[in-house]
Amino acid sequence: MLNNLELFSKEELIEIIEGFKDGVDVSQYANTKYDSDQMYFLRLGLLKGFDISLYKDFTWFEMREIFEGLDAGIDVSQYAKPEYSLEQMEQIKLGLLDGVDISWYADSNFDETQMEQIRYGLKKGLDVSKYASPEFNYWQMQEIRKGLENNLDISKYADRKYNWWQMKEIRLGLEQNLDVSIYANENFDENQMEQIRYGLENGLDITKYTDIEFNWYQMQEIRLEMEKNK
Repeated sequence: MLNNLELFSKEELIEIIEGFKDGVDVSQYANTKYDSDQMYFLRLGLLKGFDISLYKDFTWFEMREIFEGLDAGIDVSQYAKPEYSLEQMEQIKLGLLDGVDISWYADSNFDETQMEQIRYGLKKGLDVSKYASPEFNYWQMQEIRKGLENNLDISKYADRKYNWWQMKEIRLGLEQNLDVSIYANENFDENQMEQIRYGLENGLDITKYTDIEFNWYQMQEIRLEMEKNK
């Protein structure tokens, strides 16, 4: 390939020339299948004595994640895999740098946002087994994590039958030591839950409007009238 330098762009030729200056084996990356950014990370890897075979078949963004891991001395084989997206690679890399047990989330069934929530929990020493499941989306995981951080009884809402807004309403009630069993019902939407929570916070007789047949706006009207006459 070095006999056909006209096949390379100006940027790619610069990387090849820099490689000659560095004294590395430029034949390892002087190939038209690589763009200049990929060549850059391959050249740096050779210069640092890294095993570039670990990342030579990735995009330059992914190469960067793997290169940074090698530079930090972590086991990049844990994430230098084609089944992971760039963002998933980053979360696994960060977990390795944090020294947490990445086996909880080094699974392509988790998207990067779910991985992030599990990593946050691991960093804080939480029992991530309570939410480290692909059945929970990022927002649900976040609500469960927040509950664990505040030592709440997350069993009241760590259930996929609740959307994350419903989970939030139950969590907020638990934080106020309210009897959330009154509205921890998946048949109430999050807005109805909110109105019942407000009533409990204000010491109202919420039985006046906890009928599932009332929509949130009707609940609000009843609650506000009760507060006015309290």
